[in-house]
Amino acid sequence: MHLYIGLVHYPVYNKNYQVIASAITTFDLHDIARLARTYDVKKYFVITPLDDQQALVEKVKRHWTNGYGAKYNRHRKEAIALIEVSPTLEQAIKEAAKLERETPLVIATDVSIQNDRSISYERVKKIIEKKSIILLFGTAWGLEKTVLERADYILEPILGRTDYNHLSVRAAAAIILDRLAGGYQ
Repeated sequence: MHLYIGLVHYPVYNKNYQVIASAITTFDLHDIARLARTYDVKKYFVITPLDDQQALVEKVKRHWTNGYGAKYNRHRKEAIALIEVSPTLEQAIKEAAKLERETPLVIATDVSIQNDRSISYERVKKIIEKKSIILLFGTAWGLEKTVLERADYILEPILGRTDYNHLSVRAAAAIILDRLAGGYQ
């Protein structure tokens, strides 16, 4: 499987649809890294241009991969080791391309977009086995339009039983990774 994930903190929208850089949460670092390890993701890119936020990620990563945390919980060490900070989406794509020796397809997630670039989970499952993919998750109120325009495809949204659709990124990532890389049919 050739799957990479990116948690985009910039550019994203705030609730007023202004472009912002969102804050990193350690919950997202830990929980999504554990998902990445469970579903055999090659790298988990945390994408932010902010120096203080990059430093936070590196501090957490050092603690769990080289510090006391590495001795305390080897399973967490394996998961956190998958995290890589990237200042831009383009740099994350270049790093995945270097590791795979091919440019990955960029697939973005969005709660509402359905258009000619929409792609089903079934199609993505088939592509992952043959081609590398970087799957992008947005923070705050979602990926800014230039990120969506940059994507080769937009993954169909998760639909619940109501019109309420505001899952945490951790919950959405868990559902999506299970659908794309889970062992059950």
